[in-house]
Amino acid sequence: MFEKKLAMKILSYIFIAFWAVYLVMLGFTAYSYFEGSSLEAFDWIDGGMIWFLIVDFLSRFSMQETPAQNIKQYKLHNIPTGFLLHTFLLRMGLQPYNLFWAFFFVPFGLRAIPQFYGIIGFFGFIIGWWLMYVLNSYWYLFWRTLMNRNIFFVIVPLLTYASLAYFGIFFDADNQWLFEGTIRLMRGFCQWNPLCWLIFVVVVVPLYIVNFRLQKVAIYVEIAKTEVVKQFHTHNMTFLDRFGVIGEYLKLEMKSTVRNLVVRKQFITGALCMLMLCSLFSFSDIYDDFPFMQVFICMYCFTCLGVMTLTTVMCAEGNYIDGLMVRKETVLSLLKAKYYFQCMILMVPLLFSLMPIMEGKITWLTALGCLLFTSGAVFPFIFQLAVYNDMTIHLNEKLTKTGRDTKIQMLMAGGALFLPMLVMYALVQCFNEDVAAISMISIGAIGTALHPLWLRNIYERFMKRRYENMDGFRNSR
Repeated sequence: MFEKKLAMKILSYIFIAFWAVYLVMLGFTAYSYFEGSSLEAFDWIDGGMIWFLIVDFLSRFSMQETPAQNIKQYKLHNIPTGFLLHTFLLRMGLQPYNLFWAFFFVPFGLRAIPQFYGIIGFFGFIIGWWLMYVLNSYWYLFWRTLMNRNIFFVIVPLLTYASLAYFGIFFDADNQWLFEGTIRLMRGFCQWNPLCWLIFVVVVVPLYIVNFRLQKVAIYVEIAKTEVVKQFHTHNMTFLDRFGVIGEYLKLEMKSTVRNLVVRKQFITGALCMLMLCSLFSFSDIYDDFPFMQVFICMYCFTCLGVMTLTTVMCAEGNYIDGLMVRKETVLSLLKAKYYFQCMILMVPLLFSLMPIMEGKITWLTALGCLLFTSGAVFPFIFQLAVYNDMTIHLNEKLTKTGRDTKIQMLMAGGALFLPMLVMYALVQCFNEDVAAISMISIGAIGTALHPLWLRNIYERFMKRRYENMDGFRNSR
């Protein structure tokens, strides 16, 4: 378990380092993109504050916990609840994640701010943006706590952000009050205007007090274990009955994605990454001069979701692996259902790829090549982990707490993500985009057509290791 948790930490650090380097590169190139425009480069970034806060709000769903989730063990000691809550809320405002966007703002600010406001103004710029993320942290905490009671509360912050963006920027081209207001606010931070700091205090204090009172109620509910009975309307998905056992496992895959916390968060995280990269690629010129980044985004959008979920293939089934062994070739039917479900999920990145296709950044042929190469080459590669995975994942724990990743999972996941990009990039450089797309379509079509053969091979190898794997699944439940 120590080795597996250590591997998970290393994987997390690699993931964080990747996005940190990405943000640093984005910060350096963003200044050049806005240079020479009607406004200063930092005014465009400050005016678009609402978009940064929206991305930050969404990313916190997988990064930030509520105090009620952490405080229970401390209640075993004779520590006042109020003191604990103040400690957790202060830690939440000072948590390192609120500084993560500094990887973007520091390089950008170093190029854009000192020539106008000096180094003192640069520090004011960085601190001002950090305070905005502290506010966003408390804003998220309030709504996240309510969402734990009823998921429909997510509508309110989303409508709030959408209304601010629309009525503050797009509704009236001559009166973009939100755009101009955030520019003045951040210029005030650069000038160390006391009024800007006072505005922050006036907003953050009520948010802090409201969160304190709300968390107090949430903690009581958590400790008292108030049972909330919900009525679920089961969808039988009878249209899958015609496919027999495979149809039943397809139902299981769909319901698992919707209901289980780990699987659902994997899907949401992957979808958000795809949406963000496709939007940046489609509606900006940031990547136009970087051919590898274009290949990276095209291939990453199709492979990331499959790699995230298939890295732990058969690990969820470790919760009931004994039942799967009762009937012959049940595991083979399960593997086929998983493969068909992953192929259906590829329609999601295909829809996202419509944005760069309509903007003329890629062609339909390239998108089809990435799709088929993923289904016919990447999936057979990552499905090999079904033979070696022997750690049960607990479906209602946080992704970072399952402690499930092993060295072979890390290596296979890295290979499944980056090898297809290198293959595609080499084909584009040696020939052209159309030839690369046709080659990938051919390879992917062959692998997809041969899926009964390589799935049976995986099944037979799995059965040879079944006792060893079952022992690992049982011990890690």
